[in-house]
Amino acid sequence: MTARTDRETKILDVAADMLVRHGYRRVTIDDVAGAAGIGKGTVYLHWKTREALFVAVFAREVRAAIADMVTALRADPAVALLHRFAVEFFLAILRRPLLYGMAIGDVQMWGKLVGSQTGYDGGRHTTVLESYIDVLASRGLVRADLAPPELTYAFQAVFEGFVYAERAVDTTGSRDERVRLLSATVESAFSRPGTPDAALAGEVVALLSGLV
Repeated sequence: MTARTDRETKILDVAADMLVRHGYRRVTIDDVAGAAGIGKGTVYLHWKTREALFVAVFAREVRAAIADMVTALRADPAVALLHRFAVEFFLAILRRPLLYGMAIGDVQMWGKLVGSQTGYDGGRHTTVLESYIDVLASRGLVRADLAPPELTYAFQAVFEGFVYAERAVDTTGSRDERVRLLSATVESAFSRPGTPDAALAGEVVALLSGLV
């Protein structure tokens, strides 16, 4: 990596850590620069505003989560099935406190970026999800008695319910058990038997790029 890229990575690492620990409203460019051991002007060489810096932090989290999903899909095309996809997506979010915070609308963590077009764009997320459900429906891999928009809504309600519920669970409990419950719930409610292939996995990988 170049010196500039190294510096950007360090700034993003520091900003991400401070967002998790202190939240959007309490973190300034001065704070980030001081923790990174650089001048404030150096941060502004990379991002013109504090908001732009934090948007870059979020975008990096999204790219990392999608990279996890893509890796899983390429390793096993069965991840393209709705219940397997739900599990991988669930874990990709939970592994990243900042991504989880945006998913549940944590205003303390993300401030005005929650619900903004520069932060988590729920409309774009839903559009990509609808396209994914359409792909599964065209292959007979989801129930046929509900139209794809209805399936999308129902799946999203179930999935987001599991995500939000993580705030209240006993942290000493088993996440593996909750993951199995998510998989079983989605499979029984929405899926039909079928064998996915690399072509299907490739279509899903292409769709995920729309979330970046």
